[in-house]
Amino acid sequence: MNELGSTVLSAWQSFYVIVGSSAAALIGMQFIVVTLLANQRRPPTEETVSAFGTPTVVHLASALLVSSIMSLPWPSLFPMTITLALCGLSGVGYGVVVIRRARRQTYYQPERADWLWYALFPCSTYAALMVAALLLRATCLISLFAIAAAALGLLLIAIHNAWDTVTHIVVVRLHEDAGDPE
Repeated sequence: MNELGSTVLSAWQSFYVIVGSSAAALIGMQFIVVTLLANQRRPPTEETVSAFGTPTVVHLASALLVSSIMSLPWPSLFPMTITLALCGLSGVGYGVVVIRRARRQTYYQPERADWLWYALFPCSTYAALMVAALLLRATCLISLFAIAAAALGLLLIAIHNAWDTVTHIVVVRLHEDAGDPE
C-alpha cells in the first residue's frame, strides 16, 4: 500500500476500534434479548426469530467484520476493496433472505417501520458499503467516509432493532399479565 493510503487508514483506527468493540459487546446483549423471548408464554416461532432476531446479530457481526477489515494491515487497497465489496454484496443477498423470511412468518405482522428498519435500511447500507468499496481506489477519502458510515449505520440499525424487539417483549408481557390475548 502506498504511504498515503497507509497514513489515511491509520487515522481511522480509533473509530473502528470503537465501532467494532461496540458491535461485539452488543452481540452478547442480543443473547439476553433472545433469552427474554424464550420466557414468554407464547414464544415466537423459529421463523420469526430468523426474520427479526437473527438479522440484528448479523448486522452487529457485519459492523464488527467491517471494523476488522478496515483495521488489518493490508499490503494494498485492492484486497481490502474486494473483501469489503463481497461483504456488501453478501449483506444485500442476506437482506433478500430476511425479506422472504419476514413475509413468510405468521407470528407477527410487520408494519411500515419494520420494513424500513429490517429490510430497506439494511439493504441500502450494505449496497452503499459495496459501492464505496468498489470506488475506494478512485475516491479514497469519500469512500472511507462512506465505509465508516456503513459500519456505523449497521451498528445503529442493529441497536434500533434490538430495542424494538425488547419493547415488543415488554408490551406482549404487559398484555399477558393483564390477561389480554394481545
